[in-house]
Amino acid sequence: MTPDELRAAVAAGEVHDVILALPDLMGRLQGTRIGSRHFIDEVMVDGSSAGFGACTYLLTTDLDMNVVAPAPELDPDGTGYGDMVLVPDPATLRPLPWDQGTVLAIADARHPDGRPVTVAPRQALRTQIEALGALGLTPYAGFELEFRVFEEDYPEAARKHWHDLTPTTRGNVDYALNGLGRLEPFARRVRREFEQAGMVVESARGECAPGQYEIVFRYDEAMACADGAAFYKTGVRQIAAQEGLAATFMAKFDRFEGSSCHFHVSMRGEDGTSAFVGDGQWGESELLRHALAGQLALMPELTLLFAPTVNAFKRLRPGAFAPVQAAWGPDNRLTALRLAGSGESLRVEHRVPGADADPHLALAGVLLAFRHGIEHRLELPEPTRGAPTADAPRLPETLAEAATLLEGSEAARKGLGDDLVDALVAAARAEWAAFLDSVTDWERARGFERR
Repeated sequence: MTPDELRAAVAAGEVHDVILALPDLMGRLQGTRIGSRHFIDEVMVDGSSAGFGACTYLLTTDLDMNVVAPAPELDPDGTGYGDMVLVPDPATLRPLPWDQGTVLAIADARHPDGRPVTVAPRQALRTQIEALGALGLTPYAGFELEFRVFEEDYPEAARKHWHDLTPTTRGNVDYALNGLGRLEPFARRVRREFEQAGMVVESARGECAPGQYEIVFRYDEAMACADGAAFYKTGVRQIAAQEGLAATFMAKFDRFEGSSCHFHVSMRGEDGTSAFVGDGQWGESELLRHALAGQLALMPELTLLFAPTVNAFKRLRPGAFAPVQAAWGPDNRLTALRLAGSGESLRVEHRVPGADADPHLALAGVLLAFRHGIEHRLELPEPTRGAPTADAPRLPETLAEAATLLEGSEAARKGLGDDLVDALVAAARAEWAAFLDSVTDWERARGFERR
């Protein structure tokens, strides 16, 4: 939807509310409903008066909305969290088919003086896009984002303490055309309503775990891709609630296959053609070889951007079709980086991020590593055939280890900024501490007296 189309829809009485949403550090869209006429007259305007005020604490909280990632940028005097300005990006206007009369706009966070808020995930991604632009490169990306769906609604799932939930399929429906049960009517609605919202569905299918599904949308420029992924996660949850179901983007819900968020990334040069295509053995350019080498070099220290929760590391386990080492290979799904496609469709599939990753931060990490390899002209090691061998660098095994590696990453601090790195590390350590303070069902079953 263009701004002119929004104005016409408001004038015709077809749109009454605009949701102005900000991607937060947890990968959620947080925001407020604004009357459509007020949005047009006072918020979506040109100049310094554009935007809507919101508390800076939105970029410091965990999933329970507790402040765990304070950043000096957001409260420099320690006098209390004031307002930042949410400035709508007109390119993100979308109607919400599941919320008739409502349009969504994604916002950029700015200080009252107009400066970007550097800890905002969208700004972190924009910084990487602009840095690649200075090299004459435009990044494109697509995402494959899986989720699980259960017969219980959200309140019932909570009453059952998320135990003994009923998946919407009875077993593995990977590529299956039958046996999708209640999952398919829900998935059909998701596909159709996201098409109505302007996203182009390429493919959709059941996945390996019971009640697991994946929809693939057409690739786009990097920012539009990340915006689309965040919007998709929000919309799936809202449609599930309307259908009396519960959907989750947990990376690992149970013993079955985890849910991932694979990114397929490519680059175009100033002439609009793929910068990844060349005369290498697999049709790759020298630039692509440097970019892949950058991924391998930085992957362990950037893993927190791809796996930001305790649960994320339950997915990254040996033998789980999720990577545990930094390795690459042509059309190899056992490696973290899969070289996929050919010719102009040649791209890198980054297989580390889980479904619980923040799309903007994860893609920012991918692009930062590409740029690192290109700028330093890193040499690419030989590809991996089959499973990686023991000499391939391993990824961190826990959230605590990932936080320590990111904290000490010179490349991350230079590319993302100290404030964002410190905020993400603080958030991870707060979650790790909360996890260590809890007692799991596994521990009770393991340790309770058995006589």
